[in-house]
Amino acid sequence: MSTSVLVPEASAPARAEGGGGRRVIIRTVGLKKIYVKKGVRTEALCGLDVEVYSGEFISVMGPSGSGKSTFFNMIGALDSPTVGRVFIDEVDVAQLTAEELAYLRCQKIGYIFQSYNLIQYMTALENVTTPMAFGGVPPDEARRRGMDILGIVGLADRWFHRPIEMSGGQQQRVAIARSLANEPAILLCDEPTANLDIDTGQEILDILRRLNIEKHVTVICATHDHRMMNICDRLMWIRDGQIERVARRDEVKVRVGRIGGQTSGAAGAGERKA
Repeated sequence: MSTSVLVPEASAPARAEGGGGRRVIIRTVGLKKIYVKKGVRTEALCGLDVEVYSGEFISVMGPSGSGKSTFFNMIGALDSPTVGRVFIDEVDVAQLTAEELAYLRCQKIGYIFQSYNLIQYMTALENVTTPMAFGGVPPDEARRRGMDILGIVGLADRWFHRPIEMSGGQQQRVAIARSLANEPAILLCDEPTANLDIDTGQEILDILRRLNIEKHVTVICATHDHRMMNICDRLMWIRDGQIERVARRDEVKVRVGRIGGQTSGAAGAGERKA
């Protein structure tokens, strides 16, 4: 199978490094997505220019319908922009063949969804090793690696349990383990704590941050969970298909606490960290 997705395209604009010599792993240029349904034209993304550095943890925030999911589909190579370009490791995704796109999605990017999307009749171990089969990993190695990954997310005693036999938090851990099956460089998380209680959600956040730090995985989370502000490197707000603001964590005042068992939070534009 071709591995050209790992080689920078010669014609790509020379923006391979950011501040401090950090490598740009994802870049979008003039990204637009327009949907037309029954003659009604909806511009979901309105010309986004974004750079994500390798090893970063980014939280993408914004109200429902703001364009977060569309943005994720674009940078995850799950959909094509109407206008603009997406570069992953300085390779223009639009120039890839179907085979190269499949390789990219299988080997370079891991996906975590709020609905888990596990195969119900498979065990936790089978759910995790299935992507490895598509990646050409031999069965014995896949089984060993799957057990190791399930151990990393705290499920060493749940290898042979099916989703129906696990809690929501355990299922999300399996989903995280599955996303790591082929050791991706990029992890895209769509509302990973949305269906979880507060304590379990915090455990999932802790796992994601640990993977980011220890495995150097670039993590991008679309979320409404303000606790994400405590662990991310940068925050990006999307509203009406546009980047409203981008800020480092230390540039944002975060108020996150427990009130009557609930977690509340807010980030004020221009406020200094307390």
